[in-house]
Amino acid sequence: MGIKPSYIKNIGTSLVNKQREYFSKNFDENKQQLALSAVIPSKRVRNRIAGYITRKMNSKKQP
Repeated sequence: MGIKPSYIKNIGTSLVNKQREYFSKNFDENKQQLALSAVIPSKRVRNRIAGYITRKMNSKKQP
């Protein structure tokens, strides 16, 4: 849909690096986990970060 802003990538990448075991390939689960892991007042920003994390988890090579 377009280029993600750097703050979305920075927050998403740091959360995945710190808490990889809590995130999955499911957007809704990631959205709920993100609400528990970080304080993000904007619903739109939270959804964009959850979407970025979901894409990042889906694009990882399977061992």
